[in-house]
Amino acid sequence: MKNNFLIGLALTLFALLTPSSLWAKRTVLTGIDVLTQQQFKCLQGKRVGLITNPTGVNAQLVSTVDVLKAAPGVNLVALYGPEHGVRGDIHAGDKVETARDAKTGLPVFSLYGKTRKPTPEMLKDVDVLVYDIQDIGCRSFTFISTMGLAMEAAAENNKEFVVLDRPNPLGGLKIEGNITDDDCISFVSQFKIPYIYGLTCGELARMLNDEGMLTGGVKCKLTVVKMENWKRSMGYADTGLQWIASSPHIPQAVTAYYYPTSGILGELGYLSIGVGYTIPFQMFAAPWIDAVQLADAMNAHKMPGVTFRPIFLKPFYSVGKGELLQGVQMHITNFQSVELTPMQFVFMEEVARLYPQHAVLQHADTKRFDMFDKVSGSKQVRTKMALNNRWADVKPFWDKDVAQFRARSKKYYLYK
Repeated sequence: MKNNFLIGLALTLFALLTPSSLWAKRTVLTGIDVLTQQQFKCLQGKRVGLITNPTGVNAQLVSTVDVLKAAPGVNLVALYGPEHGVRGDIHAGDKVETARDAKTGLPVFSLYGKTRKPTPEMLKDVDVLVYDIQDIGCRSFTFISTMGLAMEAAAENNKEFVVLDRPNPLGGLKIEGNITDDDCISFVSQFKIPYIYGLTCGELARMLNDEGMLTGGVKCKLTVVKMENWKRSMGYADTGLQWIASSPHIPQAVTAYYYPTSGILGELGYLSIGVGYTIPFQMFAAPWIDAVQLADAMNAHKMPGVTFRPIFLKPFYSVGKGELLQGVQMHITNFQSVELTPMQFVFMEEVARLYPQHAVLQHADTKRFDMFDKVSGSKQVRTKMALNNRWADVKPFWDKDVAQFRARSKKYYLYK
């Protein structure tokens, strides 16, 4: 009893004498909060154009639009809307129209529609472009394409470019997928980087700029406002930051983990990957699947860090709307060891083996192959898979660029 009392007393004294910062979780400060701490030094006296969306917020969840509008010495003169728009009021895939922001009255120029790269006319009243958007660490998500094209425009029009850095929700260690082939360069694979590239948007901007990866090898005058307290090993839950949906189908930070597990297959629109249900990108399902049989088959592959569980559902919209579907839900159990992208290809392999009359690449709409190829970054991914419906035929090609890209990208790391 006496010993328990002494232990309790010691812990109490330790708590009183230990700085609270050692007890409290250290929250990551994103670029906008660091910029505020710096009293907006790099923007002082300049006419600023801001590329952002609802994910661009400070620690108090105030929009970067409103932070910069109120910042002393900063002259915010224009806004630029990527996919979904500056305020998030545009549905996925819908064109963003040029208009005025209802709250600030500032002009909003569209970067998703006819114009995806800022024109000289859009930039004529701007000295510096600022980019503040939360990425999800995957090449086919269009915000990094918007960033790179805006960097090109800044270089061509002699404008400065500032990236307010944010965490990569997949961390900074995971790299998967081949580098984009020339004939698959598109808005969903704008640059020659792997499908999962293991960089923050600030680090990626540095690499695009310094490696001559922008069109014509142009270089802009780039400043990256670094985060504080972020480490490469962090998942988004480790950051202490709130998650704001980066698109309607990325409602939670954990969804970013699943987007690369099924998003390539999802481009075919052949079966449900959970878009239209409560777990977007976290499942595979169709009316002709036997859920228990498929779960057993997927688990037999013993893929590290993931377990497949039978699931039964009726989607509310999109593929399979209102139909009773069966399939598997993916449960990532160890993010460090899991390989994300192979899951969809292993699933395609098992569909061809268990349900050959429904083999994906032999029965999907061929009109959707072009987008599948662009998102994959190469036509060879599809053609190699179609030969025997085996992931083993694709894997060497899928993995071929990873080691080289990892070595090449390390010099652009801003964080350990």
